[in-house]
Order: sequence, then C-alpha cells, then structure tokens
Amino acid sequence: MAKSISLLLGVHAHQPVGNFTHVLDDAHARCYGPFLRVMHGYPAFKFAIHISGWLLDYILEHYPDDMALLREMVRRGQAELVGAGYTEPVLAVIPEQDRLGQLQRMSDQLEQTLGQRPQGAWLTERVWEATVVPALADSGIRYSTVDDYHFLCAGKSSGDLDGYYTTEENGRQLDLFPISEALRYRLPFSPAQDVVGYLESLAKEGGAPAAIYFDDIEKFGIWPETYNWVYERGWLTQFIEGVLASDIIKTERYCDYHARAKTRGVVYLPTTSYIEMNEWTLPVPAAHQYADLVQASKDAGQFEQNKPFLRGGIWKNFMMRYPESNWMHKRMLGLSRSLHALPQKKQTAQMLDALFEAQANDAYWHGLFGGLYLPHLRRAVYNAIVKLEGLLDGVAPRQAKQLLDLDLDGADEIFLQNGLLQAVLRQDGSAALCEFDAYRLNHNFADTLSMPREHYHRKVHAQPIEERQVDGIANPHERVSLKHEITPEDMVIDEQQKLMFLDRWLSGGDEIKPCYALAKNADVKHGTTFEATLGAGTVRKSVVLDAARLYVAYHFADVGEGVFRVVVNLAMPSCDGPAGRFRVGNEIAGGFGQVLQLDAMQRIVLEDAVLGGKLKISVNQPVSLLSKPCFSVSQSEAGFEKIMQAVVLTFECVRTAQADTLEFCIEVA
Repeated sequence: MAKSISLLLGVHAHQPVGNFTHVLDDAHARCYGPFLRVMHGYPAFKFAIHISGWLLDYILEHYPDDMALLREMVRRGQAELVGAGYTEPVLAVIPEQDRLGQLQRMSDQLEQTLGQRPQGAWLTERVWEATVVPALADSGIRYSTVDDYHFLCAGKSSGDLDGYYTTEENGRQLDLFPISEALRYRLPFSPAQDVVGYLESLAKEGGAPAAIYFDDIEKFGIWPETYNWVYERGWLTQFIEGVLASDIIKTERYCDYHARAKTRGVVYLPTTSYIEMNEWTLPVPAAHQYADLVQASKDAGQFEQNKPFLRGGIWKNFMMRYPESNWMHKRMLGLSRSLHALPQKKQTAQMLDALFEAQANDAYWHGLFGGLYLPHLRRAVYNAIVKLEGLLDGVAPRQAKQLLDLDLDGADEIFLQNGLLQAVLRQDGSAALCEFDAYRLNHNFADTLSMPREHYHRKVHAQPIEERQVDGIANPHERVSLKHEITPEDMVIDEQQKLMFLDRWLSGGDEIKPCYALAKNADVKHGTTFEATLGAGTVRKSVVLDAARLYVAYHFADVGEGVFRVVVNLAMPSCDGPAGRFRVGNEIAGGFGQVLQLDAMQRIVLEDAVLGGKLKISVNQPVSLLSKPCFSVSQSEAGFEKIMQAVVLTFECVRTAQADTLEFCIEVA
C-alpha cells in the first residue's frame, strides 16, 4: 500500500467583542476576504473554518459577497463549519448553563446563515479542562481540537499524534484531535514548497494518518509581513497547488476523516492550554523562574523531551494575577446567577445577549495576545455587565446597600446603588471606589488598569531584534521590537490598584495613608461613612449617591496643619484621542492625554464624545488640580507599546482649620 497523509486544515477567525470597526474592516480586507476568495478557486482543497459569532454577524452584514462564497463552499462539500461559544468565551470559566447556551447559539447561527450545523468545536485559546466535556457533548458537538502539547503532557509520544482520541467526563464522550505544533510554526511562515515537503514526510502506509492543523486565520494576512507574503507573493496559492499536485497528500474535512477513521483509544488530558499561554499566565517572579528553566533546558538540548513536564500555569491564573480581571469575572458570574434565578417569563433575549457579551474571553487575559490591557475591550465587557445589571434591576430591584465579598479576597465590598448610579467601595483600609457605574451610559468610570510587574519587562530595553528564518518570514512569537519609545517613567510599577478617591495626608515631611474603618453610625440612605485617625485628630469619609450625583465628603477634626491629597483615577473612553477634553468655565483647558495644572479650582467638566456624556466635578472649596494621563506598557505581536489607561486627577488642599469639611461632587450628565 502506498504511503499517504490526510491534511486536516482548519482556520479560526476571531475579533474581540467591542473591537473598532476599522480594525474589523482592515482584517477583512487583508485576511478574511482574500483567504475565502483564494480557497473558493480550488474546490478540491477541503478545509475547516471557525468564525466567532460576533465577527460572523459583522461579516454577514458588511461583506455578503464573501459569505456567499463560503456558503457555496459549504454546499459543495469543500468547507466544514466549526462551532464554539458564540462570543468566544473560555468555556472552562463560565457556568455550565451558559456553556450550553453559548454553544447552541453558535450552532444555530451557523445552520441558519451558512447552511450547516457543526459537528466539531474550536476550543477558545485551546484552554482544556475536562469539565467542558458534558456541555460540548450535550450541545451536539462530537469532536474538538487541542494542541499536541496537551497530549504530550498526558504521556503520549509525538509519533502517536496523527489521529484522534476519545475522552469522557460525567458519562459524556468527546473525541479530540491533537493540533501539530510543527505545522503551527510552519504555516504560513516557511516557503510553501518546504511545507508541502514536510507534509509528505509524514506519510505512512495504512492506519489513516493525519496531519492536523487548526490555528488563527489572522496569520494569513494580518500578522506582520504576512499579507505581502501570503497573497501578494502568492504563498497561499503556491501551497494549495503544491498540496493538490502531490500524490501523497489528501485534503479532508474533519467531519469526513472522523466518520471514516477509528479512534486511537482513550485519553485523559491535564488542565492546560498552549505552551506559550502557560508562561503568560504566571506571575512574576514565577514567570522568570519558568522562562529561565525553559531556557536552561533548551541550552542543554533537552527541551523537546522535557517540555511536557515544564508546564507553567493554567488559564485561570489570570484572575489571580490581575485584580481587574478577577473583578470582571466575578461580576459576570454573579449576574449569570441572578439572570438564571429569574422566572423564565422575566428573562429576555436582551439580557442573555448582554450576559454572553460579558463572557467574551479577550479582556480577561494578557500575553503576546489577549486584551486586558486594551481599555476599549474591557469597556465592552463592562458595557454588557452594567447593561445587564440595569435590566435585571428593572424586573427584580436590589437593595440600596449590599455587603458582599465579590472578589473572594476575605473582605466585603459595599455596593451602593440608586437605580441611576452604583458605587462599590473597598473595605481594605482605603475606603476607595473600585467601581462607579452610570446605568444610562452603561459605563464603569473606575475601569482602569494598574501597572503590574510583567515577565517581559526585562526584555523592554533589550536591543530590538527580529529573528528571521533563512527563508520565509519571521514568526511573531520570536520577535522582540519596540512599537513606542519606552522611558523609565513608563515602567513604574503600581504598588496599589488604581481606584477612585485614594487619600494621602502630607504633614511635616511625612506622607500618611489613612486607614479607614466603617464608622459606628455608618448607615446612611444610599451611602456609608468611614473613619480614620489622622495626625492627632480624625477624618470621616462619607460616600453618598443622590440621583445622578456622587458625593464624597471629608470631615476633619483636630488634624493640625498639612496637605490633604485625593487621587481619582477615571476611565474615560476617549483616552488620549481628540474626542476627550477638559472644560473650565467656557474655556477648553486641554485634552485627557495632556498634563493639566490648575490652582484654586472648584469646578471642571470632562467631556467625552465617545462616552456620549460628561462628568461635572465640583469641590466646596478651592483646591489645586494636577491631571496626567496614565499609560501602561504592554506586549503585542506588533511589539512593546504604550496604552493610556486612565485620567489621573490629583487634588490637593491645605488644611489649617481645626474642623472643617472638604466635599467633592461628581455629576454624570
């Protein structure tokens, strides 16, 4: 019997919920559209494709001609549609009921719009936990793809990974295809003829061997250098024609291979993701230790045999690493419980839409990819969270004040809400706001990101290089470059989370952080009061909601002389763009991305056209104001870049009286 190999080629197209439309249009122009048009010209080349639900909706509406090509390729048996969660959630971190809902909505959408109900599913970021098996199986999914790395971690050898295996959980069964890392790193970066030759080298006699590829379609046009390489220089056409000309390689859809080939046996995979993700999810210094261990193994020529046992962290560690991610996740879980606790007749499609959008994965994590550092992606999650909460309050009103340890840190947060606004206060001694929501705008003004220590910071000031292959183009996983100039000031690490109304007392050359505790008579309608020792006296901090206004008042008693400083970190959607500006009286004082210094001010307005609203901030007595933009340094496939996270307002006033009051009012208009 002649040697042969079945090529199972799958591509995954995804854009985060809330991404800019110009990004979607550019992605379609450079990748999605050209890929579909090239593939349409070769009916004999079979492949699988997954397009996340939110992106598919956009392409169906804006690029119907290309979707007609895909529909035709499905009809003629060339293309297989692959399912997933509709908004691309990490299934392992959302409730079981929502896993089923997300999977079924995606399958329904594919069947209704493109004419095929999927048998296979893409697993977001290849995050595997056995707990996802029941939902996948119960939603009609028969198989999924994960990395070959997952199988190596279970003790399988690389020579055994040219077919699919079967796993089970809680009585449900699922078949699993191991994606080849060797192919992931070759397509489309190596010359087409080299990839074809490599595929032919995998051929065997009998046994239905398969070369299994499933990876981001964005590698075919959006990643650096790839549009010119894949389309203008013809890599994709050369690859397709080289495969079709081969007497050894046969292209198949996953569903056809699955129907004719038998399982290679039972497998139980450990909780893991792809190998790069397992590094990204580790905190410093563990990430340094892990990277050094990996490098030492490579230097010793032992990495390939050791890598299944150098596993790093798991995806859920992102909630441990980043308090902002953890808070979003726990807010989403709480609202999911509230929604599903409603009588069925009170649940609406609008509520479920908002819940699913809040579960989109991108804003919850960070690495070479991931969108935690991108304010517009976090804003999309909070937009859905605040919208859903407002809808739920409309049918099942909450109390004006609730105490709940939402983030599982051992201390209750205080939730204050009046139907228009919500303020969430921390009881960690700061009495600061970790969330400030406006339900009319569906916006959280406290959605800022602190600058944590990151493993890649030690690479930032390394000599920029691009490690290139002898032939082909560079793989972004191997790229080190600077997209923006990074200064030492940009690299300052935040020792405390960026919150609203963080206080300091400066007296006699000392800077004192008041440590607030709930006052004995703290109960106020739509408000609460804290108390702290300050010098020889005390300060009482009251937080009250009144209609669309937030009042934060400080009552000083016998504190002596000094300067009281109040820092308010604000998430303004315009960031450093032209749509955000300060107004003082009738004058435009500058943009959010500029430094602004005012003496003896009592009123300022923050106007934001992207938000569709404004904040009016007033103080009961003159204070000095310093406003500065806060940037973070993040890593992306384009290099190290600076991203504005917050408008940092620092107010200062001199205290000389024995007893007086400093009061701030923030009105949402």
